Amino acid sequence: MNSLLLPSMHILYNLLIHLTSFGLRIVGLFSNKMKLFVKGRENVFEILKADIASSDKSVWFHCASLGEFEQGVPIMEEIRKRKPDHKIIISFFSPSGFEIKKNTSLADVVVYLPMDTPSNARKFISITHPSLVFFVKYEFWPNYLFELQQKDIPTLLISGVFRPNQWFFQSYGGFMRKALTAFNHFFLQDEESRELLKNIGFTNITVSGDTRFDRVSHQIEMDNTLNFAEDFKGNSICIVCGSTWPEDEAVLLDYINSAPKKVKFIIAPHKMERSQIDGFKSKLKRKTILYSEKDKVNISAYEVLVIDCIGLLTKLYSYADIAYVGGAMGNTGLHNILEPATFGVPIIIGKNFEGFPEAYKLRSLAGLFVVSNSKEAMDIFSKLVEDANFRRKTGMIAGHFVNKNTGATQKVIEYVSSNSL
Repeated sequence: MNSLLLPSMHILYNLLIHLTSFGLRIVGLFSNKMKLFVKGRENVFEILKADIASSDKSVWFHCASLGEFEQGVPIMEEIRKRKPDHKIIISFFSPSGFEIKKNTSLADVVVYLPMDTPSNARKFISITHPSLVFFVKYEFWPNYLFELQQKDIPTLLISGVFRPNQWFFQSYGGFMRKALTAFNHFFLQDEESRELLKNIGFTNITVSGDTRFDRVSHQIEMDNTLNFAEDFKGNSICIVCGSTWPEDEAVLLDYINSAPKKVKFIIAPHKMERSQIDGFKSKLKRKTILYSEKDKVNISAYEVLVIDCIGLLTKLYSYADIAYVGGAMGNTGLHNILEPATFGVPIIIGKNFEGFPEAYKLRSLAGLFVVSNSKEAMDIFSKLVEDANFRRKTGMIAGHFVNKNTGATQKVIEYVSSNSL
């Protein structure tokens, strides 16, 4: 792109950000999620001023949402060990990340990221004055990146993924390509991302893999005991369906209602909306109990357990013989397949998993199966339930997949140490 057009693109971008901010305020009048998105940003600078003194040292992590936070956790833990005199600041773009992790012990301050205007970027970075910044996976906010670059603050991308349809790789993407020059180094998940960046002139790249492998690999070493899950499962084959959306539940319903008595189900919906949970429960023909009701009954007598709270799913996967991971039957985005994989569990997902390289890879290794409809779900569940040898082999593939792909955190930390960041 002609360099003379870059200032014009910057002006246009800033105009769009302002228009978007105004539009989101209007949408927030009718959407609870957008209301959180807007209201949560109102007092960010006051919160930061109260918690970050001018004499403090700090490290800033930006995560789009919950999934990116999980990718950042191994790096956050290492930075906390290596820089105990630094405050850790975590920013989120999405309410689904902030609302769940706003009280995480990994951070000294957790806030929404103010919209990407030049004034917000200047103010945010002035107050936080980080000595090191990590952006996780994606979300490249040009005004923040330009401000970091102008102040010569080391900035790293971790677990990065790039795809050909992004702005950076289009003829009109010069403005966004310029923003990428703010990164001192790119730690990427795959070779495709490296080639894309190389083709637009970037060489400060390490294909390190995905830090989520390090995150989930530690889970198996923890105490994953849940007494209620043990009582519920008994000697049954247990299928854990995690982070399900209505599109997932519609595909699962036929098999749940017709499965052999030896099979029990734990369903953990992504959204804790009572109407949605009640609607799904009303369609079940098996004896069903909610987690919130478990203390009133003999839980072992039930066949379906619906989890109507958050924070249990990772441990629940340790009780799974088979896992269904939600999000890919609709268009909301596939949830974390590595959590069940680390426990050596066969995994089933929906058909829309574009942009999730770990799912493509595990599928190619035959540790993951993709279904498009109820019949396909019925067929693969039945095979995994009835053929114990097939189920064990498939689970072993999933477990080995996680073990072979750890190490991304070490590569990032070695770079930080060797460059005295």
